[in-house]
Amino acid sequence: MKKVLTLTFAALALPLVSFAATSVSNVSDVGNLIIGTINNVLVTVLFALAFIVFIWGVFQAFILGAGNDEAKEKGKSLMLWGLIGFFVMVSVWGLVNILTGTISFGNNAGVTQPSSGTQAGQP
Repeated sequence: MKKVLTLTFAALALPLVSFAATSVSNVSDVGNLIIGTINNVLVTVLFALAFIVFIWGVFQAFILGAGNDEAKEKGKSLMLWGLIGFFVMVSVWGLVNILTGTISFGNNAGVTQPSSGTQAGQP
């Protein structure tokens, strides 16, 4: 059993080795990695989890709890927690995108200087 757990842990940790091989040259790269992980992995998993909790609550309230008031209340509670999870995740996702836009992670073009409409060297 211990050998199976060790092999399973090694197989699950293998992708971390490839992440360790990435070269992080500045703070912007670290920020891109963190923001990308949050947006692409964490938010997706939490949205799926909130959706599953909501659907399970609907199933409990309307199908299993058709004649049982206690099951209906439990299902309604799960539906409420699923909706709260959706709200929290949309809020976090919005805050991460505001942070990304404010700090300009991934914008390697630099700052564009405003101009007066005339070309340089001409009055």
